[in-house]
Amino acid sequence: MTLTPRSFQLEISRGVAEITLSRPDRLNALTFEIYGELTATFRSLERSTARAVVLTGAGRGFCSGGDVEGIIAELFARDARGLLEFTRVTGALIQSICELRRPVIAAVNGVAVGAGAVIAAACDLRIAAASARFGFIFPQVGLSGADMGASYLLPRIVGQGRAAELLLFGDLVGADEALRIGLVNRVVPDGEALATARGWAERLARGPAFAHAITKQMLESERTMPLAAAIEAEAQAQALCMAHPDFREAYEANRAKRPPRFEGADLDEATSAGLDEAATPRNTGTATPRS
Repeated sequence: MTLTPRSFQLEISRGVAEITLSRPDRLNALTFEIYGELTATFRSLERSTARAVVLTGAGRGFCSGGDVEGIIAELFARDARGLLEFTRVTGALIQSICELRRPVIAAVNGVAVGAGAVIAAACDLRIAAASARFGFIFPQVGLSGADMGASYLLPRIVGQGRAAELLLFGDLVGADEALRIGLVNRVVPDGEALATARGWAERLARGPAFAHAITKQMLESERTMPLAAAIEAEAQAQALCMAHPDFREAYEANRAKRPPRFEGADLDEATSAGLDEAATPRNTGTATPRS
């Protein structure tokens, strides 16, 4: 496990971890080393001070998938066991993103194809630059569209029919179409995706980290539950949140007409003052936080 990767950039500041894939000359194509270090880093972030994560790419691309020379060419020299070892490594990265108990935001600043598109899909939120393009291009290279968890993730994001279209044809999808079908949460002008993602991450980092972790866990756990089981699971989860100090803090902050200071959140005086000014006109009621 590492928080000092060599193959990409990682910075943690004020509760936000920012991961930048840093091979702009190759549109941030992935290598064996990057796969391993990314997986280890996402696992290690579970024990870090990060309360939210931003994932982006340097230059004009988010991630162009596996490097043709660094990975694809080598795979032809592997036997069936070696190929399975590799595909399991790629899947482990997606699992590490999904299982991290922190919100993960993809700032898709450019092309996201192949493994890059699946990595973006594994994130909880996706912000795309206007020129961004997505492509689950596996069929175009003779591979199944069901790779790295794509056929698990995509139907839950865009629905079964659109997922089948994306995974069977492997066509590129522009940012506006990605927004229309629900593949991304926002489209912003070129050059603003990272700043927008940072803003979202900073807002999440100031929020209730325990409740966010529960929310992410329940979104995953309830996928396969019948309604009655889901309602019971949420009842138990919400009871845990009510027993957490953040619930009391939100109540006290509401009464005092000030922004809440959730456990572990890095809220400096300037930020607090700004939030106080913004919150005061709206906080005229006396209602307690909704359970």
